[in-house]
Amino acid sequence: MPFEIATIRPKPVLEPMEKISEVLFALIMVLTFTCSFSVAGAGREEVRELLIGALGCNLAWGLIDAVFYLMGSFSMLGQGILKLKALTQAATQAEAHQIIADALPPVLACVLSSAELEQMHKKLKQVSNLPAGPLLRKDDWLGALGIFLIIVLATLPVLVPLAVIRNARPALRVSNGVAIVMLFLTGYAFGRHTGHRPARMGIAMVILGGAMVGVTILLGG
Repeated sequence: MPFEIATIRPKPVLEPMEKISEVLFALIMVLTFTCSFSVAGAGREEVRELLIGALGCNLAWGLIDAVFYLMGSFSMLGQGILKLKALTQAATQAEAHQIIADALPPVLACVLSSAELEQMHKKLKQVSNLPAGPLLRKDDWLGALGIFLIIVLATLPVLVPLAVIRNARPALRVSNGVAIVMLFLTGYAFGRHTGHRPARMGIAMVILGGAMVGVTILLGG
C-alpha cells in the first residue's frame, strides 16, 4: 500500500535552540543601543529617540529574520523533494543507501545497518503524491511569525524602564539590569537544552553577551 505525502517540511514548529538564539539576538541588538547611550545631559527627548531607535531596529531585524526563516524552510522543502526524486532514480542499492544516509544525522546514519537502510529505501519508494516543487505551508508561516514575535517581545522588557522612569540615569541602569537578568535566563535555558550546568551557562551567557555587545559597539554597529 503506497504512502501519501502532503508535504515535506523541516520542522512544524520552532526548535528550542531557535527560540534561544532569537532571544539572544534581540538582547544584543537592544543592548548596542542602551550601552552606547550617554546619559550625560540626556533628557526625555533623547531617551525617546533611544526608545524609537532600539524598537525600530528590532522590528526591522525581526522581519528580516522571519524572511530568512521562510527562505530556509523553502530551501529544506526543496532539498527534501530533490532527495526523494533522486532516491527513486538511484541506479544501485548502494547509491540509494548513500542518499538516505546523507539525509540523516551522522550519529543516526552510522549505526544503521545495510538491511535497515534497505527497509527505509523500500518504504520511501512507496511515497506517493510527491509535490512538483516546494510550497510553504501554514507551519512555516507560523514559525516565521514566531521568530518575529520573539525578537520584538524580548526587546520590550529592556525598553519598558526607559519608557516609565523619567530620570535617564536610573532608567538606563534598570534597563541594563533587566537585560542582564534576561541574558542569564537565556543562558540557563541553553544549559538545560544542552544538558550542561544551567547556572554556569547563564553566567557564561551574560559574559558572552556583554562581549558581543562590546565588539558590536566598537565596530560601529
